[in-house]
Amino acid sequence: MLAIGTQRQKTCGGIARRTFLQVGASSVLGLALPDLLRVRSLGKEPTVAVRAKSVILLWLWGGPSHLDTWDMKPDAPIEFRGPFSPIPTSVTGIRVCELFPQTAALAHEYALIRSLHTQSNDHGVAGTIGLTGSGSGAVDLGGNARSGTSRPALGAIVAKARGFDGGLPPFTVIGGKLHQGKKMIVGEGGGHLGPRYDPFRVEYEIETGAKIPALNLQAELAPERLEDRRSLLKAFGELERGFEQVRRVQALDQYRSQAFDLLTSPEARRMFDLSQERDQVRDRYGRTRFGQSCLLARRLVEAGVPFVQVNWSSHVEAEEDSGDGGWDHHYRNFQIMQDRHAPWLDQSLSALLEDLRRRGLLETTLVLAFGEFGRSPKINDKAGREHWEHCYSALVAGGGVRGGIVYGESDRRGEHPRTHPCTPTDIIATVQHLVGISSEMAQSLNLATDGVVLEGLL
Repeated sequence: MLAIGTQRQKTCGGIARRTFLQVGASSVLGLALPDLLRVRSLGKEPTVAVRAKSVILLWLWGGPSHLDTWDMKPDAPIEFRGPFSPIPTSVTGIRVCELFPQTAALAHEYALIRSLHTQSNDHGVAGTIGLTGSGSGAVDLGGNARSGTSRPALGAIVAKARGFDGGLPPFTVIGGKLHQGKKMIVGEGGGHLGPRYDPFRVEYEIETGAKIPALNLQAELAPERLEDRRSLLKAFGELERGFEQVRRVQALDQYRSQAFDLLTSPEARRMFDLSQERDQVRDRYGRTRFGQSCLLARRLVEAGVPFVQVNWSSHVEAEEDSGDGGWDHHYRNFQIMQDRHAPWLDQSLSALLEDLRRRGLLETTLVLAFGEFGRSPKINDKAGREHWEHCYSALVAGGGVRGGIVYGESDRRGEHPRTHPCTPTDIIATVQHLVGISSEMAQSLNLATDGVVLEGLL
């Protein structure tokens, strides 16, 4: 099912296969020309190979505990190690939490990073750093904006490098906008690249299916009236004559144009319709919002979308949430992990990796799963763990990454990296390298990062 929303977004519709409509000198009713980046226009070819054609980022908003997922410390004191035990994986010597048996069976497909650290234990700041590689433009705990313009999100960087080519957006986020309390965080958008590179957002709910918020239109423009470009033009004409609100039309931007394309293209509408998948496949991913979002992400990369971000949830530090509940487990961490979060992540993540491998997509699709920071090694008095930016973990698979390895090591309590300390900025640099963004290209596009490529993963 496709419902339609109010969110302003930019899109990337191509015009090669369709005629576009214009009102006056504007192209608000049709598809604007894509901003297709051609390396030749820079006068140089990329100097690195493209190993990852697509990227799927599973953003575990709230910060999962590394000690209760991928970096257990069974020999630490009881107040650190928690109640769960490590289990062997498909790779000798690598062990993970017992709550992840299906993911453990696929350890040969992925690498674990156990030496991540970041600059802040504030969700908003750390989230901005995790998604962009920089804290510029984020706010601190006092609500004060930091100086400088926000760096683009990783998805926007990939979209800029790949360009707007074809009828699908190059940067898609599945899930609501990320919030800290009632405040949206910085770092999910195009940053200094501009709103053109903001993500095209899709929201998936179990009850209603896929929704495209950019398509929240008036009743006069219901999907059944948008069968083709002619009916679209007629509907807008009726709207203008009836209400004399031309500004509604003029307000449509390129992402609206893309949204119309998605409605008027049967192929695109089928792509967002998960009922096209066999029940067995949908069951394997899990009938949770996150599980079905992971399945939708697979469908998108299979259709050629370069970057898909799946938000586990949309809120931290707030009662409301449009997702599956965040990972900010100050309370009842172990109960929530055992009853809900770990089984859901284990099922969805393992299904995604298996499905990509079975379809021949894993070698060219980079999958990343991590949050903005970890949780404190020492358990608090509420059976939870506090924010911990000094050490945490990530799982990385496919797209040129070696499977069956562990990169970096934390100390005996999981408090600090012991070897190969790295940061989200280094992950950003590594992803840029894997998608074929050379240092020369990054400089030309103002996308250079201070991070270093984690060669040990490749």
